[in-house]
Amino acid sequence: MRLFQTQVNKHSEAYQKNYEEMSVLLNDLNLKMEKSRFQGKEKHILKARSKGKLLARERVELLLDQDSPFLELMPLVGLGGKGLGVGGTTVGGVGLVCGKLCMVISNIGTLKGGAVDYATLNKSLRLGEIAEKHHLPVVNLVESAGAHLPEQERIFNYGGASFRDITRRSKKGIPNISVVFGNSTAGGAYVPGMSDYAIFVKDKAKVFLAGPPLVKMATNEVVDDESLGGASMHSKVSGVSDYLAEDEYDAIRLAREVVAQLKDATPQQVPDTEVQEPVYDIDELLGIVSADIKVPYDAREVIARIVDGSEFSEFKPDYGNTLVTCFAKIHGYKVGIIANNGVLFSESANKGAQFIQLCNQNNTPLIFLQNITGFMVGKDYEEGGIIKNGAKLINAVSNSEVPSITLMVGASFGAGNYAMNGRAYEPDFLFAYPNSKIAVMGGEQLAGVMELIQREAAQKAGLPYDEEQAKNLRAYMMAEVDKKSTAFYSTGQLWDDGILDPRESRNYLGFCLAIVNNKVYEGTSSYGVFRM
Repeated sequence: MRLFQTQVNKHSEAYQKNYEEMSVLLNDLNLKMEKSRFQGKEKHILKARSKGKLLARERVELLLDQDSPFLELMPLVGLGGKGLGVGGTTVGGVGLVCGKLCMVISNIGTLKGGAVDYATLNKSLRLGEIAEKHHLPVVNLVESAGAHLPEQERIFNYGGASFRDITRRSKKGIPNISVVFGNSTAGGAYVPGMSDYAIFVKDKAKVFLAGPPLVKMATNEVVDDESLGGASMHSKVSGVSDYLAEDEYDAIRLAREVVAQLKDATPQQVPDTEVQEPVYDIDELLGIVSADIKVPYDAREVIARIVDGSEFSEFKPDYGNTLVTCFAKIHGYKVGIIANNGVLFSESANKGAQFIQLCNQNNTPLIFLQNITGFMVGKDYEEGGIIKNGAKLINAVSNSEVPSITLMVGASFGAGNYAMNGRAYEPDFLFAYPNSKIAVMGGEQLAGVMELIQREAAQKAGLPYDEEQAKNLRAYMMAEVDKKSTAFYSTGQLWDDGILDPRESRNYLGFCLAIVNNKVYEGTSSYGVFRM
């Protein structure tokens, strides 16, 4: 592979402007991330401390190996909504426990008792999906009041999927370990009940289908919570608990013991022992990537700052040049990279489809760098088969069976989102830069299209066209589309797995590649019919 020769001028006005504007977006991201780390009011935290309890993030830190990375996922889910908190009431992500990659999910018991709202439910389901797909043992650090009752109509029907998925993972030999630190009531009792291993903290864990008040109402039986569902009872009588821990530290020790004896993963790729860092400074991405998605930039400059040694082998470099396709390594893992360098034409779509076939043939994971306004439109392009050629690329993306990771580094509009492995195409991970935008089309284009349609309708009906009303409607539509297409709105809706500081791209991709290579996979040679 050859070293890419950068053309970036760090002293140019465009670079300096981008760097400044991206820095503003990153400051906003950091403020929002700080909100996501909120673990409840001070009085609730002090109460927990007085009972010898650790906070949710402290439990995660103690469980993980010393100096283990922790890939926190969906930290801003629910942003801008009316849920219980930014990020929901759980902390979730992947880290190393006794040298094994594990999904760790920790209820924030000091935030509304760890009750599960709509955002938290969807976050938890996505975490479970990732764990199942990549054969990651799941460690649940449990302390939850169950469903957030004011949202019960949004939670109840789909909430059972989290229990279903525990058993399905177990069927595949993917263990679930529950460590119960406090309440786990009603439906929540099934989390430890369905787990492969259950650890209860003495005098703290309370697990029952119905608490003492409901038992009194239903059966007129009077019973205290310890006798009804305490850790000692479940460890010595019911058998719901497999291990009785003396305190929280002992519970975490036991959880690590359990993980230590689990069978080792069978990785697909083992990374190089010696890894070359990029030649070019990754900090330069802030000046390269345009904060304004209307301003183009060369995707190769981004690639050169995230791949090993800033080296890559470009496939078909002189054909379909609005799509960059290349082979490279990231943290010692071989990858195929597909990156937008402009609107998609027939040639670039065909090139992308062929490249995906090659990566499947060679069992090479795919990285998509998505900055796309869509496919080229117009009479000549329709006659040239832009639909059938675009369909080839979407066909290849849809049926590809090697792991894929998508980074939204700019625009993500229209069918371009589909062709570049958007959320609907089930990438293993999908992250966004804070400048990215996702929509059917840009606000200005959408408002313009609607205005043309309305003008034509008025003309056909023989009615006057209200210019003032059209002006107001245009401004409203542009504002709405712009507001609901931002990276921060998108991540709040769980349309991605998190927003990245571009300077963390290489680290995130490297760790995600370790996760997707946690099991054996095989590319495919089977696709839907390619219209020729």
